[in-house]
Amino acid sequence: MENSIWSLVPPLIAILMVLLTKRVLVSLGVGIVAAAFFVGSFQLQESLRLIWDAFKGVFVVDGALNTWNIYILLFVLMLGIITAFVSMMGGTQAFGEWMIRRVKTRAGAQIMTMILGVIVFVDDYFNSLTVGQVAKPVTDKHRISRAKLAYIVDSTSAPICVVAPVSSWGAYIIGIIGTVFAAQSISDSEFTAFLQMIPMNFYVWSALGVVTIIALRQVDFGPMKVHEKRAIETGEVLDPNHKETIDSEAKLVTSQIGKITDLVVPIAVLFLATIGFIYWSGYRALTGEEKTLIAIFGEADVSEALFLGGAIGLLVTLSLFVRHLVQKQLTGKEFKNGFAFGAKSMLPGFSILIFAWAIVALIDQLGTGVYLGEVVKDSNLSFALLPFIVFLMAGFIAFSTGTSWGAFALLLPIGGQIAAATDISLILPVMAAVLAGSVFGDHCSPISDTTILSSTGSSCHHIDHVTTQLPYALVAAGIAGFGYLALGLSGSVLLGLAMVFVGLAIFFALCKKPRVMVEEEKISK
Repeated sequence: MENSIWSLVPPLIAILMVLLTKRVLVSLGVGIVAAAFFVGSFQLQESLRLIWDAFKGVFVVDGALNTWNIYILLFVLMLGIITAFVSMMGGTQAFGEWMIRRVKTRAGAQIMTMILGVIVFVDDYFNSLTVGQVAKPVTDKHRISRAKLAYIVDSTSAPICVVAPVSSWGAYIIGIIGTVFAAQSISDSEFTAFLQMIPMNFYVWSALGVVTIIALRQVDFGPMKVHEKRAIETGEVLDPNHKETIDSEAKLVTSQIGKITDLVVPIAVLFLATIGFIYWSGYRALTGEEKTLIAIFGEADVSEALFLGGAIGLLVTLSLFVRHLVQKQLTGKEFKNGFAFGAKSMLPGFSILIFAWAIVALIDQLGTGVYLGEVVKDSNLSFALLPFIVFLMAGFIAFSTGTSWGAFALLLPIGGQIAAATDISLILPVMAAVLAGSVFGDHCSPISDTTILSSTGSSCHHIDHVTTQLPYALVAAGIAGFGYLALGLSGSVLLGLAMVFVGLAIFFALCKKPRVMVEEEKISK
């Protein structure tokens, strides 16, 4: 059943169950069992072995520790602990009060979060986990739901990283472009090609545009409207049914001598240390080669850098905690609670991530992505429709497999082959459509690691995040799709971009502010 239409069944079962039952771990578990049975030809013993291997592979590969996954999981736990200690020290409260005097509107708080997401472009994992934690005090004060916060964070993680050449994503994509060009005997620079593809990545610009319009117009639709209405009217930024499991740090004691530095210093150290370790790990990996910035980021071990940066950030946080102990604002009991509650707050995302990695490994053995890639390759597509069709197919592959990087690896070479066999001038638009579609699918998928980490970093229930952001992502994808139709029919990148901006202008006009809105002054108090 590998590399056939049957390979679509297990991931679709898991995704549909997630959306219908709202029970993530159960749904992923069913998907894992289904995928194992399909790969194991419905042999019970073999299927059980595959399930065991999938979970073991999260932690051990080829007899050695899977340090990539382990470092990511440890970073998630450390970030939860840092957040708990910052909250106990009063840093979260002090930062929120300081920012509330400067960011005075709900729109401003959302735009601020988006800008933070754009600035932290080096890695999507780091972006997803940290931006939400920094923005949360401000968005909470302005009664912005955690679902909205998670949506903004997710819309500025992978969509920004995919157009940033100096990032883990940029280095990875440039490397694949180089292999595609070599296979097609194209002598152009892969780095120059990446830069030329940036304006063609229409989903990035439409996603950012939709976020901006939603923030400025203060209009919501679909499930998000329920969350935002509750937040505005009651101040409950989380669904009360999930508050106990998600916002456990709310139970912690808060020091009365908290300062802004109790939040800013740990986060700043975390950020700078992580960036420094990313550079260091990439630099040391390059032996005897040209040590350009792109090459350094391409060789960097991001997960190790996150772990080391997180460890230093945690040590700095604990050192700041001493002041509160000395002044008897907090006690040894709170010190122990900080570790317990901090780790507990991240357990939902921690568990979902392990299950998601397990199902992705089995889906990879099923060959779901390979099958869909071959469908694209073998279909007789109209040249003019090629960018649009590739955008949709890349989106479906990334949505089904939960990985945009996997879709890049599968479809960028296929896109290059199709363009070379039909019209070589389409090679950059087609590859840009692959990048855009893959990010779109990754953005929507409930089994995507960036989707999981965005909800975790924003302290939002995962299903709330998936169901509320999906309609907005589909709007952005629809606008991007019109751009790719225009690009394919005309061959003009500028016309494609113009269509995206026209689509955003129409969306802006349709999003009329509601007549009755809570006064901003009341919200800010």
